[in-house]
Amino acid sequence: EVIAPTRAQLDLSDAAAIAAFVAECKPDLIINPAAYTAVDKAETEAELAHAINAIAPGVFAEQAKKLGIGLIHYSTDYVYDGSLRDDHGKLPSYTEDAPTNPVNVYGKTKLAGEQAIIASGCQYLIFRTSWVYSTFGKNFLLTMLRLANERDELRV
Repeated sequence: EVIAPTRAQLDLSDAAAIAAFVAECKPDLIINPAAYTAVDKAETEAELAHAINAIAPGVFAEQAKKLGIGLIHYSTDYVYDGSLRDDHGKLPSYTEDAPTNPVNVYGKTKLAGEQAIIASGCQYLIFRTSWVYSTFGKNFLLTMLRLANERDELRV
């Protein structure tokens, strides 16, 4: 059974609501793909981005630790600053031990979420990804499909 609450059912900016929801559900595993992802808007809504990207993952981690279950958390490549280069000056693939240095509020809040998970002592997997796609909501895939229908040429 998968329990996937909507925003209306679970406000990720409310730490107490998250703890109560997890305690009520008693899951076997917590998967947190949710985030405040409006990268530019996060600069002016830093408090909300911090609540959702930094505090909420920490609460999920604390609850996972209490229940003795694992947590899977989706993070972002925005925890890096993009300055890493190989011997030829090219951008290599980042590894999990590459130094982090986020340059914006979004990246800083996502890194803080990772750090909260690690500090909790729960069993966890953190995936740093560039894009998450879906057939609903706002995402790169749907934007490109919409623009492809509207324009003769796309430059990305």
